[in-house]
Amino acid sequence: MYDESNKASVEKYSSAVTLSDMEVFIFPDVMYSLVLANIMSPKMWEWKKDPWFEKMAKLNPYRKVLRLKQFIMDKFVFNLDLDTWGLTTKAKELARFSDFIDAETLSQSNALFGYEGDKYYFDIDIRRHFGLDKYNSEVIPYWKTETLEAMDAFRHKEAYPTGAGECVSLAALYAGALFVLGEIPLEQIYLMATPLHSQNFVDVKDGIITNNRRVVTRNMWYNGTELTAKARRALQNERVTVVAHTTGYVHTLYPQATMSPHAYRHLQHRLGQYLKTDVNFGIIANFLRDRSDLQKCFQIVHDCCGKPRYIEAEKAFAYEHGSSAKVGDNTQSSLLHEIDEDEYYTQPFQDRILLNEVESALKGVNFSIDKPDNLNQLKEQLHHTCYNVEQVIDDLLAFCKIAPRLPGHEKDWTESKPISLEGVNSHADVIERLESQRRQNETADLAFMAYRDMTKSPWKPFLKAALERNPVSIAGAAGLSIDQAADKLRLMNNESIYDGTRMAQPDEVWNFNRGSGLEKALCLMNIMCARRPENPVELTGDAKRVCVGIRGGREYLFELTKKAPLPAKHDFDGIINS
Repeated sequence: MYDESNKASVEKYSSAVTLSDMEVFIFPDVMYSLVLANIMSPKMWEWKKDPWFEKMAKLNPYRKVLRLKQFIMDKFVFNLDLDTWGLTTKAKELARFSDFIDAETLSQSNALFGYEGDKYYFDIDIRRHFGLDKYNSEVIPYWKTETLEAMDAFRHKEAYPTGAGECVSLAALYAGALFVLGEIPLEQIYLMATPLHSQNFVDVKDGIITNNRRVVTRNMWYNGTELTAKARRALQNERVTVVAHTTGYVHTLYPQATMSPHAYRHLQHRLGQYLKTDVNFGIIANFLRDRSDLQKCFQIVHDCCGKPRYIEAEKAFAYEHGSSAKVGDNTQSSLLHEIDEDEYYTQPFQDRILLNEVESALKGVNFSIDKPDNLNQLKEQLHHTCYNVEQVIDDLLAFCKIAPRLPGHEKDWTESKPISLEGVNSHADVIERLESQRRQNETADLAFMAYRDMTKSPWKPFLKAALERNPVSIAGAAGLSIDQAADKLRLMNNESIYDGTRMAQPDEVWNFNRGSGLEKALCLMNIMCARRPENPVELTGDAKRVCVGIRGGREYLFELTKKAPLPAKHDFDGIINS
């Protein structure tokens, strides 16, 4: 539980406010605190009134997930603009976390500190892929995870027509929304973070993986499309560093795990089932869709006016882009009918395998990839001079089975009391239920910090985050005098992105051009402290207004528009020059 006299405790609770990529990695229980904060949000519960969810209760869990997916896709875009939350330096972050993790370990697990993953990521030049190459080796961007309110507030930012969020934000949003709107029990939702991505495994039907805004069913996982290939990348090429669940977490580097061992074994089993399939003709066709370089070795025959006509496989696959029909399933005949007749030939190609013969040989058969005899049969069926069949079979096996590199099971399993939200019917119910659990479960306690209600959370961690990790407002005001910065803040919309007594951080105020009087005052305080750290800046106020100024110097007043309590002078101890 929070201990203001303990530096590590203050740092952890402060991390629940800013929720950067590094903070989530180092304090894994912070990740689930964001899920709970979203479940506490009245904005999420307000979604239940949307006409889109009017008949939600009549749908099965699988259909509920698919319906929620469309809502999220319409309401949010994926955002990985590395400038959104500003810049920091490696030295600053390493110094901050030196008591928790060493530089070498961090470099193996975080893209900002040198991690590039396996061969795939080296091949695509991961720093350039994510835009990291524009930063030198010392300066790095913050990757901050947004709350639901901050995600929604992107619509106030220039060039964003809707809300937005990065992958961890979307994973946390999905987890909360699956519970509130989809009524999926928390026990069935597992968050999985890799060094470069965050996904959820949802234990409904054959399993569903959420990937940014989309969801991927087990059948989709093997469909060979480009979208699915992107979804597969993290589990194919990276180890999972953190698994978070309502019962706790498992971290690849930490010997202690707080998650229920039973729940973790269940995830391992169910995810293993999801990531493995037998081979049939449909899977062969999907594999060829994924491996377009092999399509030139195949052809398809189609009856046209009672006569056989032949077409190159790559042409048939190309026609899929404008059609709902596909090669390899029961819509294949429809696809072939859609293709212009002049694309067909009257004679077969002598140097290509006839896919129809492969289909006939595999009809009604599922080949187990674990049986050597089955693999030998596949090799015989697919043998051809066009390619190395041994390599093709190896690639097919990799397509059909991914062995996820989850954290090991050899942990010191220290189970925490699971968070229980069974039977809640409103955001107020959630808050009341979590209030009753926060003394027994630190993640529940951290959730109030992520939720930002300053009547239920300590000020010091919030202020530490506000005055140490909000560089956007500082950079944005760089060309302004303090007087001009104060005027700019006063002219901003006086509406906070958070309801009630919840508080935005300075960069949320600056990015979204809005805030309450106290939020604006703290934003100005952040700018003043950064510009002249040697000066003692003070924040005072009464029931109507708040004042920021240098002791004995000019003061800047802001009208209070929230009933949140003002921080006390001692809350700033050790954070600013007082």
